[in-house]
Amino acid sequence: MGKVEKGCDCRILHEDIVKMFKRGFNQNPLLLKLADFFHILSDNTRISILSVLDQNEICVSDLSSILNMTKSAVSHQLRILKDAGFVKCEKRGKEIFYSYASEDVRGIFEIALNHISKDL
Repeated sequence: MGKVEKGCDCRILHEDIVKMFKRGFNQNPLLLKLADFFHILSDNTRISILSVLDQNEICVSDLSSILNMTKSAVSHQLRILKDAGFVKCEKRGKEIFYSYASEDVRGIFEIALNHISKDL
């Protein structure tokens, strides 16, 4: 890509483009839902949980030990991830194991991780 200019001195308004996007753009339910999706990912603890789940399914006890957090605090974050459709759980006896809800969510996490790791 070319050099990015700071600011725009252009005084021309491309009315056709502006009209196309102005109609309901700020209240687009799909974009609002996308913003909520990324808001879920904006928490360091939830990102840490997803990072662990990217390697293996895990129970709350093990996850709380890894993150050095109480089971209650980890369960709270897992509830948020579960309600948002990021993770699923499976009860096995007295234990509950968590994993990614879908490969799509895992893929988004891995693509984002790959994207930002290029700058490190």
